[in-house]
Amino acid sequence: MTIILPRWVLVAAFVGATFYVLGLCSPTGTAQQPTPQPFANAVEQRSEMLRELREIKELLKEEVELIRQATQPEDAKLKP
Repeated sequence: MTIILPRWVLVAAFVGATFYVLGLCSPTGTAQQPTPQPFANAVEQRSEMLRELREIKELLKEEVELIRQATQPEDAKLKP
């Protein structure tokens, strides 16, 4: 059994499929949103890294001070 379609139906289907695939017919009609940049801004990234490194440095200083206090002998802690 063979289905015979008029040519205009085939042409309309082809044109419709072409527009659909190429995205020329947008059902929402909204403007295309700008895509976000794939990489962060290098200057912002560098400043954030420096801020975090400074925080780590301060935490390490506190940790070293606590270790020094914990390892001092008891009589050294009592002396002013």
